[in-house]
Amino acid sequence: MEGFLFQASIYLAAAVIAVPIASRLGLGSVLGYLAAGILIGPAFGLVGSETKDLQHFAEFGVVMMLFLIGLELEPRALWNMRHRLLGLGGMQVVLSAAALMGIAMAYDQPMGVAIAIGLTLSLSSTAIVLQTLSEKGLMQTAGGRSVFSVLLTQDIAVIPILAFLPLLVAQLPAQMRPDGSISVNPEDAAHGAEAASGHGPAAAGHGAETAQAAISLVQGLPGWAITLVTLGAIAGIIITGVFFTRPVFRFIHAAKLREMYTALALLIVVGISFLMMLVGLSPALGAFLAGVVLASSEFRHELETDLEPFKGLLLGLFFITVGAGINFDLLFADTIIIVGMALLVILVKGLILYGLGTLFKLQGRDRWLFALGLAQAGEFGFVLVSFSVATGVMPNDVAETLLLVVALSMLITPLLFITYDQISKRMDTKSGPIVADEIDEQGTVIIAGVGRFGQIVNRLVQASGFRTVVLDHNPETIAVMRRFGFKAFLGDPTRADILRKAGLRDAKVLVVALDDPKSALQLIAYARKERPDLHIVTRAHDRTDVYQQYQAGANDIVREMFDSSLRAGRYVLENLGLSDYEAAEAQRMFYSHDRASVRELAALWRPDIPPSENKAYVARAKELQKDLETAFLNRIDQEDKTQG
Repeated sequence: MEGFLFQASIYLAAAVIAVPIASRLGLGSVLGYLAAGILIGPAFGLVGSETKDLQHFAEFGVVMMLFLIGLELEPRALWNMRHRLLGLGGMQVVLSAAALMGIAMAYDQPMGVAIAIGLTLSLSSTAIVLQTLSEKGLMQTAGGRSVFSVLLTQDIAVIPILAFLPLLVAQLPAQMRPDGSISVNPEDAAHGAEAASGHGPAAAGHGAETAQAAISLVQGLPGWAITLVTLGAIAGIIITGVFFTRPVFRFIHAAKLREMYTALALLIVVGISFLMMLVGLSPALGAFLAGVVLASSEFRHELETDLEPFKGLLLGLFFITVGAGINFDLLFADTIIIVGMALLVILVKGLILYGLGTLFKLQGRDRWLFALGLAQAGEFGFVLVSFSVATGVMPNDVAETLLLVVALSMLITPLLFITYDQISKRMDTKSGPIVADEIDEQGTVIIAGVGRFGQIVNRLVQASGFRTVVLDHNPETIAVMRRFGFKAFLGDPTRADILRKAGLRDAKVLVVALDDPKSALQLIAYARKERPDLHIVTRAHDRTDVYQQYQAGANDIVREMFDSSLRAGRYVLENLGLSDYEAAEAQRMFYSHDRASVRELAALWRPDIPPSENKAYVARAKELQKDLETAFLNRIDQEDKTQG
């Protein structure tokens, strides 16, 4: 018991120290977990042979990850994305896998091993790339959206890859059993029987008894019977998810015990994984399928909330064990060769990605973002390497080298994004230049940007009988608008020629609803300069945006969350006992006071220092807050006297 607690303390302490540091440095949590494993393993030798046993247990986090990925993908959403997923994403996986497989075969690897290597290295790092795109504000660019589509395709592709890898054993000099199953290495006997039958990574570690039960369910059955059993299991998952999960959740809800939700969420994942094992399929496949089926359920968020901590901890533990298991003796013995292999993977994938970006008409910075952002190998590579060893597809020496290549390529990823930043700065054209539509209409109102904010404004104004000219630089947004019958023009609203064609000279109102604060300020300043009499209504993210837009010349500035927050506050007051009139009056008073406060504070705001360090600003803000509290107390006193 003491030994177990000591080892648990080591793993947890390493994660708690290394992961936050890696995140602060912008390297991402995955690299933090890997670094933690390297420190407690090869560096200081604090952990030993128990790492491999822990890895079998931690791999269950992969199953949970795929279940949660499925929860985010409704069948309709998958269908709507089919062209980009199958086209751009599918071609990336196939071409990268084929090219890397060819290189592996050129170095005398057997076909089965070469295919496994190609498939493993074709995947990129979802965790690192998405986090970096979010931090840099690149998710909404054409390149960022293309990167996300490919990452989503890769995440989905893991499922068939896990199901396909055990079939590659036939390409190796391994003995085949009379019943068609595959014999594996003796050292994997405790865990390998399940994997040899085609089960996912989480199957490892459940013991030989479970593995034998899984084999015996389909052992000896003819091919048509195995097919029927497999299809029946998949159909059972779908039917259960559609018809039976809601009653079960309602039953659990009636118990009013929060921990029962967690127990049910774990039961769903574990039970489906076990069912997939019984019919010889990957538990990951079943978990993903169940997630997609439950994506439209009203209990989806409950499942996500309950499973996310388990998934995060188990995956973190898995990456720590991978880091602890890296063979640094091998790295130091062949440093130049292994580093060269990692760079070769990045080069080959980068060239393929750049070519696909050109084929799919990505331009400028977007093409470079697409090529450099996805050129590394990913965290699923660790899973596939581990699974390939367990199934007997890949020998241990090749697997150890491949793990080093995957880890090094991920460690190089921050340098790839730095390279993108340098290329981006030297490019004169804007990211993803677009061919603007010929604007053949002018209206009383020009709406620049039709996201969630601009769409509501446009619908209200048009429904009231006024003509609008809608401008947006996103082709997909314009296409959606037109699909619903709204006329909109593709073009950059910050360009002077576009604004002139839209009728800036004669328009009465300009609505600035752009997502990018800098572009919004640029548009406000230009419009005010060209038309001092124009009324400008703008969208602001926070008070800082309000002050900047006020100084730039905006007339009416609407904070994104302000009105909706006021309405929510009014509902709170109504449910605390205030009458509808009293709550509405409190809302009105707060609104009036806040607008007056913003005008006063705008005069004290300085762009060169944060508001919290502006003494005059802070002092006046405190006084205004006291004035608000006093006004509310006076109103309450007046109401009490009136009622008395």
